[in-house]
Amino acid sequence: MIAIVDYGMGNLRSVEKAFHCVGHDAYITTDPDAVAKADLVVLPGVGAFRPAMENLTRSGMAEAVVSAVNVGKPFLGICLGFQLLFSDSDEFGSCKGLNLIPGRVVQFFQPADRNPEIAKLKVPHMGWNTLEIRSPAPPLAGFPEGGMVYFVHSFYAVPSDPSVVSTVTPHGIEFCSSVWKDNIFGVQFHPEKSGSLGLAMLKKFGDWEGKGKRF
Repeated sequence: MIAIVDYGMGNLRSVEKAFHCVGHDAYITTDPDAVAKADLVVLPGVGAFRPAMENLTRSGMAEAVVSAVNVGKPFLGICLGFQLLFSDSDEFGSCKGLNLIPGRVVQFFQPADRNPEIAKLKVPHMGWNTLEIRSPAPPLAGFPEGGMVYFVHSFYAVPSDPSVVSTVTPHGIEFCSSVWKDNIFGVQFHPEKSGSLGLAMLKKFGDWEGKGKRF
């Protein structure tokens, strides 16, 4: 059973429906005990980093999520849920995250990135874009070269350890679009909005045993 963590931050039903579509039992929950009992855990989300962390902490879900990861449950973070995995974020001032993946969440574009070409690009980064696989996380098995997924975000993650980067994506700069570390798989994009490739990814995540085990 897959627990989808409800902390008041967006796209829960679409994620739940996507898992049901690919044949996996998934349910939305506000109960930390339900997260502890689940086989796999998903942290979705749309919105701002600071209120998300406040909601997670106040509800007891922050502790539940960290505990689930630490005991080895396969874990998926989506969009804001992906960003919350990191140590901290620059969004509206520095804010501490779950620190499950050391690193920082920063805004497009930093002053050092700016040039005339980058100045033409829109923020938020919204729409379809490609994934270049650097480390083939199990849920990405069979993902085609040049395959496209759907993004909506103004901030991106910079992991402290480059070895956890699973995919990168171009948007003026090359940014980390997913990470894989042991039983954690986190994606900046929305697999539930990414058509057949996104659904295949969710199906493989639901089949995953975690801890780097392959199919």
